[in-house]
Amino acid sequence: QVQLVESGGGLVQTGGSLRLSCAAASGPSRPFNVMGWYRQAPGKQRELVAKITRIGITTYADSGKGRFFISRDIVNSTVDLHMNSLKPEDTGVYYCNAGPVAGAPGSLWGQGTQVTVSS
Repeated sequence: QVQLVESGGGLVQTGGSLRLSCAAASGPSRPFNVMGWYRQAPGKQRELVAKITRIGITTYADSGKGRFFISRDIVNSTVDLHMNSLKPEDTGVYYCNAGPVAGAPGSLWGQGTQVTVSS
C-alpha cells in the first residue's frame, strides 16, 4: 500500500515562507497522474491549494496565486509546495493528495501537516 508522507509544516510569522514536502513511501509502480496539496482550516471544508499533473500542468487556488509554487519529481514521486508571503488566512492543516484525479474518492491522502501563520 502506497502511503504519502508530508513534512515541513510549522509556525511562521505573517510574510514568512514555508516549504511543504510530500513523498510516496513504497513508491507507486507508475507515476501518479496528479499530485497536489489541500488545506483544511478550522471549521471549514478541505479545499484545493495547488495541484500539478504528470506533465507539469499546474492549477492554483486564487488565494495562493503569485505566492505559492508547486513542483514535483516524477521519478521519486514527490511534490513540494513553496509558500511565500504567508498570511494568517493560510493557516490550516495541509494534506498531500495523489491519484488519477485530484481529490477524488479513492485517491491517496497524507496524514496532514499543520501550518500556522501568526499575525
